[in-house]
Amino acid sequence: MQMAVGHIRALTRDQRNALVASFLGWTLDAFDYFILVFSIPYIARDFHVPIPAVTVAVLLTLAMRPVGAFLFGIMADAYGRRSALMIDIILFSLLELLSGFAPSLTILLVLRALFGIAMGGEWGVGASLAMETIPDESRGFFSGVLQSGYVFGNLLASAVFAIFFPLVGWRGMFIIGALPAVLVIFIRLGVKESPTWEREREVRQHRERRAERSIWTAIWRNFPLFIYLVVLMTAFNFMSHGTQDLYPTFLSVQHKLSPQTVGTIGIIYNVGAIIGCIIFGTYSQRIGRKRAIIIAEVIALLLIPLWAFAPSLFLLGLSAFLMQFVIQGAFGVIPAHLNELSPGSVRGTFPGLTYQLGNLFASANTTIQAGIAVANGGNYSLALALVTAIALVVTIVVTALGREARDMNFAGEPIEAVQAKTLITAEGKD
Repeated sequence: MQMAVGHIRALTRDQRNALVASFLGWTLDAFDYFILVFSIPYIARDFHVPIPAVTVAVLLTLAMRPVGAFLFGIMADAYGRRSALMIDIILFSLLELLSGFAPSLTILLVLRALFGIAMGGEWGVGASLAMETIPDESRGFFSGVLQSGYVFGNLLASAVFAIFFPLVGWRGMFIIGALPAVLVIFIRLGVKESPTWEREREVRQHRERRAERSIWTAIWRNFPLFIYLVVLMTAFNFMSHGTQDLYPTFLSVQHKLSPQTVGTIGIIYNVGAIIGCIIFGTYSQRIGRKRAIIIAEVIALLLIPLWAFAPSLFLLGLSAFLMQFVIQGAFGVIPAHLNELSPGSVRGTFPGLTYQLGNLFASANTTIQAGIAVANGGNYSLALALVTAIALVVTIVVTALGREARDMNFAGEPIEAVQAKTLITAEGKD
């Protein structure tokens, strides 16, 4: 606790505002995404279609996220993280509002595909703004904090679902999801541009060859790394979405739980996820990004039997808490890990693009799980356990084969060297 307070107190006002904006952007983006996840069985009922047909909306959202990561990443690298983030938030809020008025499943699918573009843009832009602004030595802790924004969005959706769904239905839930647009006012008034991007802009003004900072050039020069990160994030997204996206349907359909109970369990497991994000993110600064990820994933693998086949309501809640503690704990390392490995001149695009291409290749996860469940007489336990176990094993292996850049700051120097310079400067002033 003291460590967390110390990291937060060390932030300047500008650093704190940048972190808050990035955190809330990811929180509200995830909130809008999980509104659909909680509403799947009810949308299927109203449109008179089977559940797997509605899960296509999840598939399309995830599949279109790389398009948003590319477009908004290019915008962020060219014109700044702040402007790109504001445009992105307005877009996904508008699409969420329109989803509430969809007259048919086809229109809803189109809107969720477009929403995926906006959702895909937020993570890369927000993560680069936050990671480039905060102190290097606190990157692990704030990586966990930033990624927990996704979990807070899930938690918020759980709470809103439990309280408001009986009153407003799934359409009203989407209308509530348009509220994130208000965040743009805070970003416009209180957030400054990334200092790293500002320095890069000064350098670019003196370059004759703009091709040096092209995302295509960066991918070509770092092609093995690019492919590795896409594979890593594909495994990560199968792992994460495999434990989250169909889970509320599993509780509603297989266990016959009410929306209030499903929402309450959602709150419980998201509390675990928030704690896990921050703990594993923080300790990755000490023990290494890869080691922290692998420890969390091994524990998750051991939890699968209890999590998927829990025989009572109490064990459902407990196992869900523990599973999300470690699954999202591993994900809490990712904002720092991807940004540290990415080329600095295209950091607004490269991490987000690899992340969201992973989402593209994992986008069929929910439909695959729903298909397995339906084919086995509604056995969602089997579907959740099978897909998650495979994803975890692959993620552990891929993580172990990669490298990390924990000790590098975004100016290309080891963090220890930066700290030493700071110490020398302080001693000179004395």
